Amino acid sequence: MRIIVCIKEVPATTKVNINPETNTLMREGVESIINPYDTYAIEEAVRIKERLGEGTVTVISMGPPQVERALKEAISLGADEGILISDRAFAGADTLATSYTLAKAIEKVGYYNLVICGKQAIDGDTAQVGPEISEKLDVPFVAYVKKIQEITKDRATVERMMDDGYDVVEMQLPGVVTVVKGINTPRIASLKGKMKAKKAEITVWTAADLDVEEQKLGLNGSPTKVIKIFAPTPRGKGIDITGEPEEIVNTLYKHLKDGHTI
Repeated sequence: MRIIVCIKEVPATTKVNINPETNTLMREGVESIINPYDTYAIEEAVRIKERLGEGTVTVISMGPPQVERALKEAISLGADEGILISDRAFAGADTLATSYTLAKAIEKVGYYNLVICGKQAIDGDTAQVGPEISEKLDVPFVAYVKKIQEITKDRATVERMMDDGYDVVEMQLPGVVTVVKGINTPRIASLKGKMKAKKAEITVWTAADLDVEEQKLGLNGSPTKVIKIFAPTPRGKGIDITGEPEEIVNTLYKHLKDGHTI
């Protein structure tokens, strides 16, 4: 059983700067963490390996060289190996270019049974990369997985979270799932895990190492563009309305009728 987990390093703060030329996040000098939803993906992959008593967990991330830290953290949490996809050609990628590059890296890994992603990244909140990877790989996909009931090398039964409960879905493998935070409680790295991570060698692949079309990479391969970034105009100060319920309703009605913003 080979499980691949795709993770992303995201800013650990809301105080980020924007590159005025590309309208993309400037990550240099900003403290970063593993995307919180991806920690559940790592944990679930490790739990599956432990449940089956065999297997390999490979963690892949696309980003600058410093993302090696996130991959080593994933190894400290139970992953077996980390692969960093890093090249200036990947810079400025939107979700389509990102999923294309990650899918090509997964193809280079070769044999795999399951790809697990967090349901979304907290910096973009698109929830698009997971399903787009499955489309590029042409394999089954299930989103919002809250539990993996059963899994073998060629089939899995999962619970997919819905607004009014959950669906039980049987899927063929290889496949891709995105998981929600309710699926597990991520573990804390053990001393043994930290020592393993410290000694780990992270594999680094550039564009030249992947079978990719250059025009589909990075900013040039991204059909979605950020045209303008701006702070919304302040709405002004609100008002407090107090009194008895009938008095509050009448006061509110008068303000609305007069065209005031509440």
